[in-house]
Amino acid sequence: MIAHAKLRYLKASPQKTRLVADQVRGRDVGEALGILKTSPKRVARSLEKLLNSAIANAENREERIDVDRLYVSKIWVDKGPQEKRGRAGTMGRFFPVLKRRSHVTIELDLRKAGS
Repeated sequence: MIAHAKLRYLKASPQKTRLVADQVRGRDVGEALGILKTSPKRVARSLEKLLNSAIANAENREERIDVDRLYVSKIWVDKGPQEKRGRAGTMGRFFPVLKRRSHVTIELDLRKAGS
């Protein structure tokens, strides 16, 4: 692992976030950024910021790192806390609404020169 970055309390469900995270896992950084820029999902903007942060962390950690050789080695999405809200229903009933949150972690690594 060359660098990592964490995004906590993302206001999106883990299930929806994993759909986008699975698309960039194992890809080169430039290709992953292209996928996230063109993705219509709302979560993609936050993951793009997170990936840029991880790239900046890698550059800050090692001065002479080749960004073109970096790739997304690991990305995982964990469940965060839920906000419990509710809607009023007919005849005095209450319908719960769970607003889910996610924690996302991304790790970058260098590709081997041969592969």
